[in-house]
Amino acid sequence: MSIQQTDVLYTAVATAENGRDGRVATDDGRLDVVVDPSKEMGGSGSGTNPEQLFAAGYSACFQGALGVVARQEKADISGSTVTAKVGIGKNADGFGLIVEISATLPNLDPATARALLEKAHQVCPYSKATRGNISVTLV
Repeated sequence: MSIQQTDVLYTAVATAENGRDGRVATDDGRLDVVVDPSKEMGGSGSGTNPEQLFAAGYSACFQGALGVVARQEKADISGSTVTAKVGIGKNADGFGLIVEISATLPNLDPATARALLEKAHQVCPYSKATRGNISVTLV
C-alpha cells in the first residue's frame, strides 16, 4: 500500500551529474561520490556505482526491518549483519536488477533466523518497493 505525501516523514534528495560516469551528491552534502561503471560494465571501476549504492541502502533498510520484527518476536539479533548483493544484467527491456539478501544471526537457530528474515522481507520498505518488480532472494 502506498503512502500519501502528507504521510512522508523524511525525503532524501540526491542529484546525479553525467549518470553512471559522473558524480552523485545529496542536498545536505553528507554523500558526495564519484560514480563510474564497474570494470565488468566497461568502466574503470574507480568510483562507486548505482548498484553499490542500492545494495548499501537495501542492506541497511533490511537490517532495520529485521530489528523491528526481532523486537516483536523477542529474538536476540545482537551481532547480526545483513548483506545485499545487487546484480545488473541484460533483459528483454535493456537491463534489469536481481537482489540476494543474506544475514548472519549468530544468536539464533537456523529455523528462527529464517522466519525472521521472511518477516523482515514483508515489512522492509525496500522489499515492498521491489516486490513484483525484480527478483529478490533470501539466503
